[in-house]
Amino acid sequence: MIPLIFSILCSSLIFVIFKLFPKYQIDTFQAIVFNYFTAFICGIALFGNEWKSQALSTGNWPMFIVLSGVLFISLFILMGKSSQQNGVALTSIAVKMSMAISMLFMIVLYKESLSVLKITGIALAILGVFLVSFSQSDEKKVNSAVWMLFFLFVGSGFLDFILNYVQRYELRFLTPSLFSAFGFGVAGLIGLGSLIFQIRTGKTTFSPRSILAGIVLGIPNYFSIFLLMLSYKSTGWNDSTVLAITNVSVVILAALVGFLAFKENVTVRKILGLLAAIAAIVILYFANNL
Repeated sequence: MIPLIFSILCSSLIFVIFKLFPKYQIDTFQAIVFNYFTAFICGIALFGNEWKSQALSTGNWPMFIVLSGVLFISLFILMGKSSQQNGVALTSIAVKMSMAISMLFMIVLYKESLSVLKITGIALAILGVFLVSFSQSDEKKVNSAVWMLFFLFVGSGFLDFILNYVQRYELRFLTPSLFSAFGFGVAGLIGLGSLIFQIRTGKTTFSPRSILAGIVLGIPNYFSIFLLMLSYKSTGWNDSTVLAITNVSVVILAALVGFLAFKENVTVRKILGLLAAIAAIVILYFANNL
């Protein structure tokens, strides 16, 4: 339970950090690039001694590291563009609701048992995420960039499933801590290439403060992924349940921080969403412990 709790806290902290970027005039993309390098260094510095040479000759983990790194950075870039064209709320819904894709993969491919209690919990989790994330102010912003929402929905769900699949089947000699670090390293290299291109073509200028912002963001970002991968093994729950409780808990904490610290509007829809999300966590917990 401890890795799961701290994974949720780290993921929620990422939300708070992103919220502070506009206040301190941080270039979000540049901060993300340096965040990936920070996460890579964090993993190597703390867990580099876990490396085993046998890992080089076993498993397909190098392929999954590259795939994860590409998805990390490409989904982020797509999230930024979609937020501008489709609106922040609809983009957020596409990303958060993607857990339905990964949960479906886990339930079908791992042949997880389903009970009425678990189905109810999953349904409430999806409903809660939707109600908390949805905003009528963004309803009319959808245009020809709807395809971005589709790819974010599918891509984010696919990434969650890949991280789970790798932890389950591919990490025989490579630890989740190093897999996470290598994946972030690949994402950082891709992002750095894109940043250099943007600077050379005059599309952006380098912001030194983005380095510090990236360091602040990179530490919780690393642990949010690493601890989530550990949670799949440490809780004793079905993987789909771990993912659902993680995502719903992050949505709840993010919403509460938004209400209390950033004075976001409290609506009946969001309150109902939070209640549904809390009920989902309770039901899913009992569904796996009865």
